[in-house]
Amino acid sequence: MDFSGIIWALVWFTALGVVFGVMLAVASKLFAVKVDPRVEKLTEALPGANCGGCGYTGCAALAEAIARGDAPVSACTAGGVETAKAIAEIMGVPVVAPERMRAQVMCSGIEGKAKLKYKYNGPADCNLAVKLSGGDKLCPNGCIGHGTCVAACKFDAIRLENGVAVVDYNSCKGCGVCVSACPKHIIKLIPFKSDHWVGCLSTDDGKTTRSYCDVGCIACRICEKVCEFDAIHVKGNVAEIDYEKCTSCGKCVVKCPRKIIWHSRDSRVTPD
Repeated sequence: MDFSGIIWALVWFTALGVVFGVMLAVASKLFAVKVDPRVEKLTEALPGANCGGCGYTGCAALAEAIARGDAPVSACTAGGVETAKAIAEIMGVPVVAPERMRAQVMCSGIEGKAKLKYKYNGPADCNLAVKLSGGDKLCPNGCIGHGTCVAACKFDAIRLENGVAVVDYNSCKGCGVCVSACPKHIIKLIPFKSDHWVGCLSTDDGKTTRSYCDVGCIACRICEKVCEFDAIHVKGNVAEIDYEKCTSCGKCVVKCPRKIIWHSRDSRVTPD
């Protein structure tokens, strides 16, 4: 049997393999994607929570964005000041320490205070409940209280109490994931050191608010009148604190007839 044809075929295949191998090697050099050596260091400096609060899919994606210059060194709110310092050192730029923020649920409508449209008996998911006429509470801006924010929090910083979400300030990293998760948009980020907050986001007039909540803001403007520092104003029928002006004097807390301007150490349970 003549094996010469088989031998030549093997020779040709071998030669072609060598040629293609050389071509691939050259191509890998020519078209290689250069990896910034800082990316690995940045990823290690980040907390690894992959919470998404920075707006990126995870810590690795944020590290790449910082290395490219697309994200600031202070982009990781969950990491706080120490993380910002570490990242700034890696990037060789001045430290820009972000102000620590915390999440605050702007609702005081606990069970027995906020009136209901119906009794909800479905899955514990605010996104599902809100599809049924905006949730079971008559207040259009009341906390639905089924824990979607609780499930979204990577730091176990939110819990449900008396039908309303409550933030554990010491555990909260201010990442803002709960803010995005809330279908009613009633969770805000406020400065961590803030002593006071307004526990209502109802934008209806006082008469309407009274009809569905025993503790909703009625836009009486008493808080405005007693504040000596121009730090609180009624906007869209609800009081709002300007934290850059607020001195934590507490006069608005004392004078509020609805008792919904809270001190951060206070219980959500309102007096009768």
